[in-house]
Amino acid sequence: MTTGINIHTGSAMPLNQANVDTDQIIPKQFLTAVTKSGYGKHLFHDWRYLDQHEQVPNPDFVLNKPQYQGASVLLTRENFGCGSSREHAPWSLDDYGFKVVIGTSFADIFYGNCINNQLLPVQLTSSQMDQLFDLVENDASAQITVNLEQQNVSVGELSFTFDIAEQHKTNLLKGLDAIGQTLELNDKITEFENNLPEWQKA
Repeated sequence: MTTGINIHTGSAMPLNQANVDTDQIIPKQFLTAVTKSGYGKHLFHDWRYLDQHEQVPNPDFVLNKPQYQGASVLLTRENFGCGSSREHAPWSLDDYGFKVVIGTSFADIFYGNCINNQLLPVQLTSSQMDQLFDLVENDASAQITVNLEQQNVSVGELSFTFDIAEQHKTNLLKGLDAIGQTLELNDKITEFENNLPEWQKA
């Protein structure tokens, strides 16, 4: 079990693009391990670098711009994380340093993978995202605070509430993935097993 997430404050990187798929987040050629570390350097590879060996950064890509270095909140648009079901997508975002992704909508499988990996996905309206993008693009140092307990995003004079399923909220607050959630029921599982008829225990 990992440490849960509740309140996070950090600067944001504005990736003002819709339908960003998992192959753009982390291309398939880098899916060479089953550990969760080491993927951050390959995040958005095709946009981030001008060469295949990652020696020449693309100065026009937002991730490489000096004012957005150190950002821990990613702003994006609708249908973020579409494509394959690869769990490496949230791994790479987290490994780079992002703790929260705020967008208009997320692909279902990607959203679930975020929950299981303690990467907080926050869904806001298109109008609210417009306001966040405008603010961050005008002030890269702006600090966005996301309060999961209160389901609120705030920065400067802006404040927005967001919806999240109670189960997802609880798992993020407690730092539980799907296995950890099951282990919380360990006593009940053991009790059920102990009460099974002998013929079912074999």
